[in-house]
Amino acid sequence: MLLPYAPTSVAVARQRLSADLEACGVFAAAIEDAVLVVSELLSNALRHAHPLPSGQIMATWEWADDHLEVTVSDGGAATEPRAGRPALSSLGGRGLGIVEFLAERWGVRHDGDVTTVWAVIHAPVAVLNSQVRTPEIGALRECG
Repeated sequence: MLLPYAPTSVAVARQRLSADLEACGVFAAAIEDAVLVVSELLSNALRHAHPLPSGQIMATWEWADDHLEVTVSDGGAATEPRAGRPALSSLGGRGLGIVEFLAERWGVRHDGDVTTVWAVIHAPVAVLNSQVRTPEIGALRECG
């Protein structure tokens, strides 16, 4: 999804991701982790990088086989995204450290002037009464 290069886009992406994963029947704790990861990736891009040539920022996610890949693409920055080790008294610098903790793996891809930071999160389906919950028919196209 293309989003305005603005802080309000973080909330929009969080709400959409949460709704999409709920429709797929993903376990609530995994949804919370995924929403936090997308928040951190978008916030870092907005704080440290340039917008895409369109003046926007892009967030995508794909869920399959109990794993979710979240990506955020921007117009690049002067520095490479990396997890920091801030001092306890620092007010920032923890975003990619949080992503590193919550994700099974994460990384950075470059394609010309576009930088994409991605993370893969374990996102299993919730189990109710020993049966896997399946999404409503209308949500099937959103789940995989």
